Amino acid sequence: MAEAIALKGVFIPITTPFDPEDLVSREALRSNLARYNHTRLAGYVAAGSTGEAVLLSMAETEELWAAVVEASAADKILVAGTAAESTTETITRTRRAAALGYAVALVRTPHYYRPQMTPALLAEFYRRVADASPIPILIYSIPQYTGVTVEAPLVAELAEHPNIVGIKDSSGSVQRAAEIVRATPAGFHVLVGSASTFFPALAIGAAGGIMALADALPEECVELYEAAVAGQYDRARNLQERLLPASSVLVSRYGVAGMKYALDQLGYYGGPVREPLRPLEEAAQREIKVVLAALKAQVAKQ
Repeated sequence: MAEAIALKGVFIPITTPFDPEDLVSREALRSNLARYNHTRLAGYVAAGSTGEAVLLSMAETEELWAAVVEASAADKILVAGTAAESTTETITRTRRAAALGYAVALVRTPHYYRPQMTPALLAEFYRRVADASPIPILIYSIPQYTGVTVEAPLVAELAEHPNIVGIKDSSGSVQRAAEIVRATPAGFHVLVGSASTFFPALAIGAAGGIMALADALPEECVELYEAAVAGQYDRARNLQERLLPASSVLVSRYGVAGMKYALDQLGYYGGPVREPLRPLEEAAQREIKVVLAALKAQVAKQ
């Protein structure tokens, strides 16, 4: 079974850069990671929701995984999104990611046959994947996309498996995160996916976050995390309030297209989204520019 690994701090679900011909751009990915490598980010998630994973072919996913391994700094923990609807395919993808050098697999709940996705079925799915995986497994609960929520009792049951080491809870519910923290043993890593609730989640015992907002604002998200773990709660609370408008607009309102547009404005490569996702209208672009300008002005006043 895989060795224990500490999953704490801020991770980014990296965006997948496409060129004008809709091909994965390794050059743009290397450029973005070269900047991220100089931050205090704990690590990167390749082929997550923000990375448009469900819109990638398997060949593109492997290309992305390999490119991230090549371009990442040695101190960054690499997490691969390996979910598929079938247990067998999820195992195959997880083993492939491990062979390429990933330390952890992020496994989203299967959901197409949602009425059958009972806690018992999900428990069996995750155990089968964890049994077969050479690397630790992170449960991924993102009910706003899948319609399937992994609740605290099931997480507690799965936490007994030695190769299931944590959960990314993207429900946005601080109460649910608190219930999971209480139900699981010390050393089980509860990571949240919502920047808008990051400080409250840290305050109740979350180990960190895998957050889209950190793609655009890595230093600010890390600063919030470090203030919270240092017990500087007034500072952490102020940083949380500062990030709320950006989280609301860039992530919640405009999704991947909003994040990629923001990256373009901040000197990273965002580039186009993949259809059927659509680029932003001009009004949305203006709104994002206003939010980023306001955030920059706040930082300048420090």
